[in-house]
Amino acid sequence: MSEFAHLNQRDASVGDPAPPFDPLRLCVYTTVALLTVVLGPIALLAFSSLAIAGYAKARRRGLLRSRCKLGDTRLVLAYLAVVAVAAAVATPFWVAFWVQWWT
Repeated sequence: MSEFAHLNQRDASVGDPAPPFDPLRLCVYTTVALLTVVLGPIALLAFSSLAIAGYAKARRRGLLRSRCKLGDTRLVLAYLAVVAVAAAVATPFWVAFWVQWWT
């Protein structure tokens, strides 16, 4: 058995292996989608409001370009504001639908 002991040794010249890919973002996206399905426009309003607060703070601190496809943070903030207003308008209709459905 000792004649094969040298085969199970780490070669220091190779270096450390790359860490395995962690698809955490996919889990986060799934959770956000689930919350949106369950809570409807209420979740959309909450997430868009959170994003508006984050982008506004980042813009005040000097972020002018975002990695978002829209690029300019003013466009991102305008987009998020439109989504938030649409969600706020849709919320009473969504609540009324579910109240009517349950009764």
